[in-house]
Parts: sequence; structure tokens; C-alpha cells
Amino acid sequence: MREILAHILPPDSALPILLIGAVLAVLAVIIALFAVLRGGRQREEMTQRTVDAEARLAELVRMQGEMHGRVAAMAETITSRQAELNHAVNQRLDGMTHRLGSTITEQTKSTHENLRKLQERLAVIDAAQNNIQTLAKDFVGLQAILSNKQTRGAFGQGRMETIVADGLPHGAYSFQSPLSNGTRPDCVIRMPNGAPPLVIDAKFPLEAWTAFREAASPDARRAAAQQFRRDMDVHIRDVSEKYLIAGETQDTVLLFVPSESIFAEIHEHFDAVVQKAQRSRVVIVSPSLLLLSIQVIQAVLRDQRMREQAHLIQGEVGLLMEDLTRLDDRTRKLQSHFLAAEKDVEQILTSTEKLTRRGNRITSLELEAPAKAEQSADAPPPKSVESRTGLLRLRVVDED
Repeated sequence: MREILAHILPPDSALPILLIGAVLAVLAVIIALFAVLRGGRQREEMTQRTVDAEARLAELVRMQGEMHGRVAAMAETITSRQAELNHAVNQRLDGMTHRLGSTITEQTKSTHENLRKLQERLAVIDAAQNNIQTLAKDFVGLQAILSNKQTRGAFGQGRMETIVADGLPHGAYSFQSPLSNGTRPDCVIRMPNGAPPLVIDAKFPLEAWTAFREAASPDARRAAAQQFRRDMDVHIRDVSEKYLIAGETQDTVLLFVPSESIFAEIHEHFDAVVQKAQRSRVVIVSPSLLLLSIQVIQAVLRDQRMREQAHLIQGEVGLLMEDLTRLDDRTRKLQSHFLAAEKDVEQILTSTEKLTRRGNRITSLELEAPAKAEQSADAPPPKSVESRTGLLRLRVVDED
């Protein structure tokens, strides 16, 4: 304010000082009036607040009394409800205890029954586990056999030789017999009617197949499949070149696979190998298919032997017919003897019937009718029983 007045009024004048003093005095009066007014308002507000507080306090006292009564009523109600709740809870607990006891008893029986059945199943599982352990040992031995090429070849050849020896007669086959090109096939089956023999090869490339079965990743499995396909191609080509000799062997060679599962998976995953083998006239056979082929060959050999022995059979049939004719003649003669004997027996029966009737008459003393008959024939009447008996004897002799 002084700075403003200093700018407005000249510096040497005394009027600014007077004006400043007047302004300050007016401001002091205004401030005093505001203070008085504010104090009155605060006293009125305090008085009003006191009145309101007393009214609220009275209302709180009244509400406290009402609340006390309500709390007492609620306490009585809660006490009665609690007693009822305790009674209901006790009843429910008794029922639950009874049901829980019966349930526990039934559960105990069921548990004992389940434990008994579990023990039986465990016994079965133990037996199965023992069988599995035995099979595991056998499988380990089989794996050891198949891991060695020479042993593996002997194993496959052994199965093949067993099937052939069980199905064909001795002399219809031979093992490791040489051919004209110096090779020795695993088995040669002699066909009937002078046909070329059938060759069976029992070797099988199992290393790549084992790698294919045990491959853990797709890349390793793909590489093992390619290696197995190459090995099979080479083996099929070798078998076709060694054992397909025109005029000396059949135009088909049997490649024996010593496992049904390997045979099935080859046809499932390596169809190209099977097609190439068929084009090369090499037939891949499993033990069951080899057995079926052996049975067919056995039937052909049996038919050939039947045709070779046909004249002997016809001769035997002629002799059989002669014996049959002779037996027919002798049977007819015996029949004539039986007819004659039957007539003799009928005559004997007739005589026995007459004798029986005579005996019955003698037993019943029916002798009057014969006596009268003799008298009618101009015979002297008997005078006594002895004469009647003699007459009866004469009649019997005459009738006989």
C-alpha cells in the first residue's frame, strides 16, 4: 500500500501518512466488528449443540433401555432355542451314531471280502509274474540267439527243418544238398512226377530289423527302415540268382521268416519289399504258411503214391471180389442147410405137440373116445385097462 501511495503522491507530502493512518483505523474497526459477530455466532452454535447433545443423550438412554429389554427377550429366546437345538442335535447324533456303526460294520465286512479277493488276485498276479519272469528269461535267451548271426541262422533253420520233417515222409526232402551251381540251399523238397524240386531258404537279415524295432526317434527308425529294405533287396537278389535254376529247381523259392510277428510287420510296413520279392519269384513265408505249403505237398505226394499203386489196388480189389463171391456161395449153401433144418425142426415140433396132447389125455384119463373109435374100425373092444393101454400105444405108433 505504501509503495502504491508512494507512486501516486509526491514524496515530500504529509498527506500520505494521514491517509495511511485513516485506512488502518478503519480496518481495525472492521476487524473488531467481525470478531464480535463471530463470537456471538459461536456462542449460539455452542448453545444449540448443547441442546442437541442433551436431546440425543436422552434418546440414547431411551434406546438403551429398549435395547436392554430386547436383549433380555432375545437371551430368553436364544436359551430356549439352544435347548431345542441341543435336543435335536442329540437325536441327530444318536441316529448318525447308529447309522455310522452299521455302515462301519458293513464296510468292515466289505473290506474283508475285498481283501480276500485282493489276496486271491495277488496270488494270480504272483503266478503270472513268475510266468512273465520265465518268459523274460526265455526271451533273453532268444535275444542272445538272435544277436549272433550263426546261432540265428541255426535257429531259423532248426524251425524250418522241424516243420518239414514233421510234415513230409523221409526221403521226400533233403537239407544242405548241393545244386549244379555249387550252392547248398537250406532245404530241397523233391516234387512228384519228376518235377523239379522246391528250394527253401531259412536265412533272414535280422540286424536291420532289430534296429528298426528298437529305434527311439523317427529319424533313427527311418534310417533303420532304409537299411532293412536294402538288406532285404540284396538277400532276395542273392536267393533268386542262386536257387532259381531253369530245369533243375522250381521257378519259385520260399524265403522262410521264423516269426509270425515279423512276417506281419514286413507286409504292413514294407510292401515294396514284398512286391519286389514276388517279382523276383521269391515268396516270403511264415511258419504257418510253410506248414500249409508242406501239407499241400504232402497231399500231392500221397496222390502220386495212390496213382502208382493203382494196379496193386485193382488186383487186391479183384481178389477181394473173388473172396466175396466165394463167401456168397457158402452163405447160400448154409442158408439151404438152415432151411432143411428148419423143416426137420417143424416136423419134430409137430410130433412133440402130438405127444403132448396124448400125454394130457392120459393124465386126464380121457380114453373113452379112442375106444369108441377103435370099435367103429371093427376092432375087438378091450376088456381091461391093460388092453386099453396097449391099444393107445398102437395108435401112437401108427400116427408117428
